Amino acid sequence: MIYQIQIMDTRTSAQDVMRCDLCETAVVQMHCDTCLVNLCKACVGEHISTGESKDHKVVTFQSRKSTSLYPGCTIHSKERSEMYCNQCDIPICVYCITSDEHQGHNILPLMQVAEEKKEKIINERNELNEKIYPTYQGIASDVQNRMSQLKREYGDLSTAITKHGEDWHREIDKLVQKLKAEVDEMKNTQLQTLQKHLDEIYKSILNIKEEINVVEIVLDTNDLSKLFKFESNSYIYRNLPHRIVSSLPEFIPGKIQEKLNERFGTLSLLSLTSDAHGYSMKTTLKLSDVGSSPPTRQLLDEPETVTTIDTGYGRLDNIACLSDEEIWTRGTSSNMKLFSINQGSLLKSITTKSGKWPSDIAVTKSGDLVYADAINGTVNIVKNEKIEEVIRLRTWRPQGVCSTSSGDLLVIMYNYVYEPTKVIHYSGSTEKQTIQFDDKGKPLYSSGLYNIYITENRNLDICVSDGGAKAVVVVNQAGKLRFRYTGHTPAPTIKPFNPLGITTDGQSHILTADYNNDCVHIIDHDGQFLCYIECGLSNPWGLCTDTNDNLFVAHTKNETGEIIKFKYMDT
Repeated sequence: MIYQIQIMDTRTSAQDVMRCDLCETAVVQMHCDTCLVNLCKACVGEHISTGESKDHKVVTFQSRKSTSLYPGCTIHSKERSEMYCNQCDIPICVYCITSDEHQGHNILPLMQVAEEKKEKIINERNELNEKIYPTYQGIASDVQNRMSQLKREYGDLSTAITKHGEDWHREIDKLVQKLKAEVDEMKNTQLQTLQKHLDEIYKSILNIKEEINVVEIVLDTNDLSKLFKFESNSYIYRNLPHRIVSSLPEFIPGKIQEKLNERFGTLSLLSLTSDAHGYSMKTTLKLSDVGSSPPTRQLLDEPETVTTIDTGYGRLDNIACLSDEEIWTRGTSSNMKLFSINQGSLLKSITTKSGKWPSDIAVTKSGDLVYADAINGTVNIVKNEKIEEVIRLRTWRPQGVCSTSSGDLLVIMYNYVYEPTKVIHYSGSTEKQTIQFDDKGKPLYSSGLYNIYITENRNLDICVSDGGAKAVVVVNQAGKLRFRYTGHTPAPTIKPFNPLGITTDGQSHILTADYNNDCVHIIDHDGQFLCYIECGLSNPWGLCTDTNDNLFVAHTKNETGEIIKFKYMDT
């Protein structure tokens, strides 16, 4: 249940003109922030002369907000509580401190405790804004996508039944309709269950937003009594809803024989279960996850080298951060290695299923390693050190792969007949979108076998470093061309722009490795050049960033594959 706290401003809700608390006749003009007393100008002197031990702070009535409103002492009614007893967990006044009741207790200034309380509430609000609320939005999107997929698959199921029914002609029409009705009933059962699940998620999202609003009201008030009375309900939403898991019934056709109702085919039983571990809390801040933009950070004048890692590859091509402490690598070997960033030590090694070099690697939102295998035309995912084939291509070959903020895959691929390179957006193994031509029907990317890599920007733009075209090609989420970046003049070594690895950061900057010029280009999300990073790089190739916007560069120095970690933005 979400509790709404309605705050009434007693200073603006009086039924009549506010009167002086001393003479009770003149209009209020001044206010003592120390004693919380309203005064007229004539009574100021009399008030100051009373209670000589007090440091009266008299301000104009309009300026009275400048001081926090201390709660009154529950024991000494005329005193205000300026201290806090940790053992008793209550605000107390100066007279309470000297009483036997609080003797030997840990007494702290009330404002210190209030600041700690406020910081805790701010953390609660941040968790609601940055983790819980976007997680529920992602869950709602996931349920909607699965509902759409169910509709398509149920359509395919109905089509299969219909096609089989055509072979049986008129005598089995009634049976066909009966089975299709069962399909519709199963579909409706699943969709109704998922719709109910979605409605509950949306209800939770509304409650979370309402909780955030309540927190904002509490944080905005200067009445400490209300601050101490407030209790957050964010714990309710940390236990994420169960994930509804469903399986599609299978149509099993039978041979045409005498007992048509038995031989035509049946549907398997409907399976609809709830998985308590189906969803996980978001831990990485994405623009698609949160409605607000990240705080602006500035590029450093001189990037700082933080650490280097020797990977043991003769040539290091691609890297992908698993976390701020671990990084995956691939080079001139069938082994993909996981290294500790801080220690530089090898943690794990996975060999590709084909035994060939992977053409690219990426890490999914859930932390699984994905790699593209151009030799056998597959995209594979590594879960618990077991390799699962996700996508298999026939005439095309995957060159680059990345995991999107929604958990889908973007695969950029080529073929040997020199058709224009294309990007395919996959949900699981299902094609959702093809990006290959611009609005005028011209190819967006080069043709043939070139080094070409892909990433998704924070604003959901799709960014491709096209070695064949010598350009970074950026399209929006719908596949419409936004811009092409073809380098900046003068380049550090004044050689032709040769983009390889590509990545983005929390400010939506696009970073690409320039192999020829031994540097990294940084451009903004609209394609405007910002700066170069050189710092002793030699033939840079793969790039990635971590959650703190540190840059990792894979380069080959003295015939050794090495990773350099750079800090290139302020904190």
